[in-house]
Parts: sequence; C-alpha cells; structure tokens
Amino acid sequence: MKKFRFSMETVLHYREQLLDALRVEHAAALVRVREQEQVVATLEQEFEDYNEEYRRRKREGMTIADAFGFDIALRAQEKEIEKAQAVLDEYRQAEEDKRNEVIQAKTDKATIEKLKEKKVDLYRKAVQKSEEQFIDDFVSTSRVMASAQ
Repeated sequence: MKKFRFSMETVLHYREQLLDALRVEHAAALVRVREQEQVVATLEQEFEDYNEEYRRRKREGMTIADAFGFDIALRAQEKEIEKAQAVLDEYRQAEEDKRNEVIQAKTDKATIEKLKEKKVDLYRKAVQKSEEQFIDDFVSTSRVMASAQ
C-alpha cells in the first residue's frame, strides 16, 4: 500500500505559520501594553509628587501666582495622564483583539490536526485490513495447494 499523504498538509503548514506570526504579534502587543502601563504609572507618580509639593507649599504659605501656576501644571498633568490612559486603553483593546485572533488560529489549526489524525487512523485501519486480507489469501492458497498434493 502507498505511503500516507495528508491532502491538507500545506493548509496545516500555513495555519502553523499563521499561528506563529500571530503569537509574535500578540507578544509585541503585550509589550506595548506593559510599556504604556509604565508610562501611565510614571505620570501618575509625577502628578502625586507634584501635588504633594503643592500641598506642602500651600501649608507653608505661597503667593497666589505660585498657587495658580501649580494649579495649571496639575491640570496639564491630569490631561497628559488621561491621554496616556486613552492610549493604554487602545493598546489593551488591540492586545485583546490579537489574543482572540491567536485563539481562533489555534482552533483552526487544531481542527485540521484532528482531521489529519482521523485520516491517519483510517489509513492505518485500511493498511491493517489489507494485510489481514493478504494473510487470509495466503493461508487459503496454502491450504488449496496442500490439499492438491
């Protein structure tokens, strides 16, 4: 009997390559999320530090112009944090979308692999049946030859 050949081997190979590429893209998306989380955390820490300095100076006494300057700077930092958070939200959404693509690619690949396993199993059964048929034919022929002598 001829050697087993899976007709969808090229499709399976393509799915494996696609899955590998999507995993790399997902990893890159995760890196972007982590980096942006660090940016947001840094901005929030800077805001807290600057706000603490403002409170300290307010307790000690400061001019209205200094208080106004602190207020403007704090509002600007809040807006910067909001922008960074919006970017982070976009990155998280992109990461989630990429994760879903990876899951779908895994599912597609697993489906083809299952099909391949079924085809291999059918092939093995056909080979076994063919071998059993050959043995049966051989035994029958041997008996006929033995009885003819």
